[in-house]
Amino acid sequence: MFKQFGKSDKAEPTANVVGMNAAAAASQVTSNALRSLTSNDKELKDRLELKSRLHEALLERLNLSVIDKVATDELRREVASLVQTVLAEEKRPMRTEDFKLIVDELMDEVLGYGPLEPLLADPTINDILVNSHERVYVERFGVLEKTNVRFRDERHLLRIIDKIVSQIGRRVDESQPWVDARLPDGSRVNAIIRPCAIDGPSLSIRKFSKKPILLEKMVELNSISEEAAALLRALVEARMNILISGGTGSGKTTLLNAMSRSILEAERIVTIEDAAELQLQQEHVVRLETRPPSPNGTGAIYQRDLVKNALRMRPDRIIVGEVRGAETFDMLQAMNTGHDGSMTTVHANTARDALGRLEQMVSMLGLDLPLSAIRNQIASGIHVIVQLNRLSDGNRKVMSVSEITGMEGDTITMQDIFVFKKEGKGENGEVLGKFMATGMRPKCAEQLLAAGVDLGQTNFTTRGK
Repeated sequence: MFKQFGKSDKAEPTANVVGMNAAAAASQVTSNALRSLTSNDKELKDRLELKSRLHEALLERLNLSVIDKVATDELRREVASLVQTVLAEEKRPMRTEDFKLIVDELMDEVLGYGPLEPLLADPTINDILVNSHERVYVERFGVLEKTNVRFRDERHLLRIIDKIVSQIGRRVDESQPWVDARLPDGSRVNAIIRPCAIDGPSLSIRKFSKKPILLEKMVELNSISEEAAALLRALVEARMNILISGGTGSGKTTLLNAMSRSILEAERIVTIEDAAELQLQQEHVVRLETRPPSPNGTGAIYQRDLVKNALRMRPDRIIVGEVRGAETFDMLQAMNTGHDGSMTTVHANTARDALGRLEQMVSMLGLDLPLSAIRNQIASGIHVIVQLNRLSDGNRKVMSVSEITGMEGDTITMQDIFVFKKEGKGENGEVLGKFMATGMRPKCAEQLLAAGVDLGQTNFTTRGK
């Protein structure tokens, strides 16, 4: 695995290490979490320089072509042996805990995503926000906090970004300075670099829980009431078309994943996303993903192309991760032509705003459709809108479950079935409130009953939780 010390390495092959080419692998090492960080800048600089030298020595002696064929434990032993040799050559003593930390960091650089690895492994972190190579923030329980994680320089951060996006066949460079990507576990990644990012490369990672959050867990977390959760399950089982609306980070995809568990195993599901992140548990799922244009500007595959193709794949349900443009029209067409039970999400602050967003996206196609025709398509295609918000205290809640009841003139009519009513703030800044049934029985109750789901009148009586 390791080259013999002092021998020429001209004959050694160069190969990718987990999607990163040998040139990219020659990065200057940095601290992962800098868990032993002190307030002394000189000490931090010394640590970074030491790890940089160790990493360079490692790459000089490491046979990159066999990395993916070696057991992790064996690789760790070899790395530890090499670090010990280099430290002896430099006559630099080191405490056991510091030695173990450096070995861990070198392993992360070679096999993982360097300084990001401990953050990705922390289950309490929802978002990782890299503002620059020196400033890294995370979100825990809805609250942002600055971390001690550092990259050595911009080049180091760029190498990590390139490693992430290249694994799914995407690129980021001056001609295409931003990119949407995903990690192997489905976590969503966005990166933007110079010249668009003035202060240097920026990276945002929306982590996905390794264990999918169920509706029962959302009830436990007080993100939704038991009655509203029961209604959502019934709507999915009865093959109602559902639009999930909310702002950035409000939990739209999490709710979509949770609701999808009520889809029967016998149904064929086709999912369409810009970056695949849905975690459907059914076996009969076909996952489709868009593709950006090649460097010469050709070969792009957009969501609209995939929605059209999905209609030819004999789907029982079509799930679009998020409608953002022209695919909105095709999604509505599918909902209106026999593909019941379809679901999608959209960015909007309220359920009514979500309808306006759909109108705007269809209008942008330039088909010269009358507004009344567009609204008729929406009113007949979508049955229920679920609105989520991320509140000021960081908690995410289902704010309303609203049913589209039809048209009155040129206006789409809706009625709220369940709402979350705010009642002020607590001593610690938490938002106080309760989930309430409005007393309105869903117009689709008969369809639910025909599907074998009877929620009963008491589920919709006016009461709070």
